[in-house]
Amino acid sequence: MHEMGIVIHLAKTLDQTAEEEKLKAIGKVVLQVGEVSGIMTDLFTDAWDYFKVRHPVLKDSELVLETIPAVTYCDSCKSTYETVKYGKECPHCHSGETWLIQGNECVIKEIEAE
Repeated sequence: MHEMGIVIHLAKTLDQTAEEEKLKAIGKVVLQVGEVSGIMTDLFTDAWDYFKVRHPVLKDSELVLETIPAVTYCDSCKSTYETVKYGKECPHCHSGETWLIQGNECVIKEIEAE
């Protein structure tokens, strides 16, 4: 379960940010999670709830997860398409010369703090 490792890293990053910015508490964290990142959002939320109480600046915080759609680019026809719906083969030209351009990331979008 790599969700726990990501949450631990996120909590450490937020602790460091709070220290640098002299924040007393973080109220909300908005995290963008790629559709094909492999992160299971229900497990991620459970891990967040477990770890946030161990970090005073995060103990009362809310985690909001937003999904980043997966998009693939086709080198052959220069078009983009929905990765999850069509997979590796381009639905326009049926080429396999395709590359994921979005949807496997995990990014802190917003932090609300005091």
